[in-house]
Amino acid sequence: MSFDLSSIPSQQGKIAIVTGANTGLGYETSLGLARTGMKVILACRNLDKAQQAQTRILSQVPSAELEVIQLDLSKLTSVKTFAEEYRDRHSHLNLLINNAGIMFPAYEQTEDSFESQFAVNYLSHFLLTSLLLDLMPNNSESRVVSLSSNAHKFGKINFEDLQSENKYSSVEAYGQSKLACLIFANELNRKLQQKESKILSICAHPGVSETELARHIPSIIQFLLRLTPLPYMSHPPTQAAQPTLYAALAEDVEGGTYFGPQGTLEMSGPAGQAIQSDMAQDEAIAQKLWQISEQLTQTNFDPKPPH
Repeated sequence: MSFDLSSIPSQQGKIAIVTGANTGLGYETSLGLARTGMKVILACRNLDKAQQAQTRILSQVPSAELEVIQLDLSKLTSVKTFAEEYRDRHSHLNLLINNAGIMFPAYEQTEDSFESQFAVNYLSHFLLTSLLLDLMPNNSESRVVSLSSNAHKFGKINFEDLQSENKYSSVEAYGQSKLACLIFANELNRKLQQKESKILSICAHPGVSETELARHIPSIIQFLLRLTPLPYMSHPPTQAAQPTLYAALAEDVEGGTYFGPQGTLEMSGPAGQAIQSDMAQDEAIAQKLWQISEQLTQTNFDPKPPH
C-alpha cells in the first residue's frame, strides 16, 4: 500500500465535514482535502480558531472552498443544531471525518451527564453520523472515517461503569473511548453491508504526533517522554494525517478496514493497514454498545437501504 495525495483526481463538487478541523490532525486533514478541490466544512467548537484555520488553509490553497459551522461535541444539543444547519445549507455529503477528540483530561461530566472523553471522542460522533448518513450518495466514494488510537489496544468497554462514575482513570477512559470509535466503525460497516449499501465505514489512527490533543498530559510525563527515544518514533501532524486521508480518498479501500502508520509499534511511518484488538472485532460487544449508544443519544440509528 502507498498513498500520494497528489495522485488523487479532482474531488470538485464533493463535500467533506471534518470535526476538530482547526488544529493538529483535523487541520492537516482539512488542508489535504482542500488540495483535492473538495469543499470542506470546518466543524469546530471555537469559531475564532476555526476562522484562523480557514485563513491559514486559504494562504496555502487560495482556491479552497471552505465553510465554518460551529460544533461543540460536549453537547448533544450542539450536534443536533450542527446537523440541522448543515442540512439547511447542503443537499449531500460525501465524507464525514469524525476526527475531534480530547485526551487525558481531569474528570468532568458533560451537560448530558456523560464522561467527557466518552462524549466528545465517541458518543457525539455516533449521533452526528446518524443525523447525516442519509445525505451520502450510495457509492464507495461516500465514506465515514472514524478516528481511533493505538490506545484502543489497552481499552475495554466497561458496561458496568460506562461514564466512570465509580472510578475514573483518564488513561482508561481514553482507551475506552477510542476502542468505542473502532467498534463503531466496524459495526456501522456491517450494518451498511447488510443493507447492501456501497457507503464505506473505515477507521484510522495517527500513531504518535505532537498535537494540541496532548495538552492534558501532566507536565512531568511530558518531560520524561522527551528523555526517551519516543520523539524519534513520532512524526509531524502532516504525516500523522496520512492514514485518515488514505481512508478518505484512496480507491483501493474496503469498508471495515483500519489504517495507521506502518513503523515500529505503529507509532510513525507511511500509512497502511493497522492491527485491531480482538475486542474491537467482537460483534456481541459491538451490538450491545450500539444499543446503549442509541439509548444515551435518544436516537434510532438504523442505516437505511440505498435508494
